[in-house]
Amino acid sequence: MGLRLKFNIVLTLVFAAGICVSAWVSYQLLQNNAKQEVLRNAGLMMEAALAVRGYTVSQVKPLLEPQLETTFLPQAVSAYAATETFNSIRKKYPDFTYKEATLNPTNPRDRAVEWEADAVNYFRNGSASMNELTGERDTPGGRMVYIARPIQIKDPACLACHSVPSAAPASMVKLYGENNGFGWKHMEIIGAQIVSVPMSLPIKNANDAFKVFMGSLAAIFVVTFIVLNVMLSVMIIRPISRMSASADKISQGDFDVPEFPKTGKDEISVLGTSFNRMRRSLQKALKLIDK
Repeated sequence: MGLRLKFNIVLTLVFAAGICVSAWVSYQLLQNNAKQEVLRNAGLMMEAALAVRGYTVSQVKPLLEPQLETTFLPQAVSAYAATETFNSIRKKYPDFTYKEATLNPTNPRDRAVEWEADAVNYFRNGSASMNELTGERDTPGGRMVYIARPIQIKDPACLACHSVPSAAPASMVKLYGENNGFGWKHMEIIGAQIVSVPMSLPIKNANDAFKVFMGSLAAIFVVTFIVLNVMLSVMIIRPISRMSASADKISQGDFDVPEFPKTGKDEISVLGTSFNRMRRSLQKALKLIDK
């Protein structure tokens, strides 16, 4: 096995190990960054929903209160305002969803589906001290990340509309009926605000970045491999091959081979100088023997 082959085998093994480690680390890092990006987007949507709710309570509802005495206006309900706002956003971003999922809602569209009910029950079953739940789920459109926060009846005034049908505004009962949205209790967790954000685009971007990175790394390996082989050939293999050929001729009594030039102070040059000195010494010794 030649020196070049040994060198290339070791070099390939080292680069292969380095590429494998780099691939694993970079893939994990890019995937984690993609997930964090999705969670940031979901968090921004959640904060926007809270802002809409707060705006509705503080500025919209007071303006509509005179009309609420005779007509129930859902626009004065903070949950309705937040949902409608994000329904408008969904026209452009259909995969982004916001829902105030409720186990026993007044408005039927807020009724929690199975996986949403699991999130609500997570808070209800002894986890009320946690103010946020994050998770992933598979959908026909791809993988989604969701953030859920509990909806808890902290304001006793809310029970005016949700305790019993007889205590609720007649206009609300007329609009939604008296079979849903009642029986709520103070400090009860009745639902959860849930924001769902698709992972498809961030994951695609992460995979594209990973492919570009690995392609660049492979290109660097190929260029480095070629450069090192050229350097190995010019600086080591060729000088040693010439020395080997000269030594073979000298061993057969041919001293007409030229001396190696002094081109530097590296190990190969020092070896060439030593070889020249040995050649001259051997030649002198043979002349003395011949005499």
